[in-house]
Amino acid sequence: MKKAELVWAWLLDDALKRMTAGTQAELSRRLNLSLSSVNAAIRPLDRIGAVKIRPRNYSVQDPKKILLYWASLRNLQKDTRYQTRALQSPSEIEKNMPAGTVFTGYSGFKLRFKQTPADYGEVYAYVDDVDEVQKRFPKSIGPANLFVMGKDAFPHAHNTVSVPHLFVDLWNLPTWYAKDFLNATELKLDGILA
Repeated sequence: MKKAELVWAWLLDDALKRMTAGTQAELSRRLNLSLSSVNAAIRPLDRIGAVKIRPRNYSVQDPKKILLYWASLRNLQKDTRYQTRALQSPSEIEKNMPAGTVFTGYSGFKLRFKQTPADYGEVYAYVDDVDEVQKRFPKSIGPANLFVMGKDAFPHAHNTVSVPHLFVDLWNLPTWYAKDFLNATELKLDGILA
């Protein structure tokens, strides 16, 4: 995940908590990023009216614009560090992932909301130890159904990404049923990021 995406994820997480203002210096310290990296991430959001930058602070004006801006720039394929064809069902794959795995996509939706709007066949996850996943799910021939990204310091609750991050990742999935999950996630976000 790019540094800017980390900033956008935290801005949206703060917006969900109704904390819509702060300083770039605070955000820089919290994310362990340089002030110039934070500024570079917030500048385009200011340009489109999603964030207002003032001399001493910033304020989130339109969280939905941040969400859509991030979704349009996200490249999940580029962040994928390992993929393979696992012979198990998605539920079995989820159960056999290492401790500390943070799920996104279809699995993230299922685990967060305890339901699924459609059947799914792929598992997407963020992990610290990609080598451990490779041991559990060795490289196999066939269309990949397990996609692993390296874990970053993005906001998450327990074993799933935040709801805005879930939306962004679902936006970038190519399957026909991604739209069902995306629409259901958008309904969960309605009113929250108004």
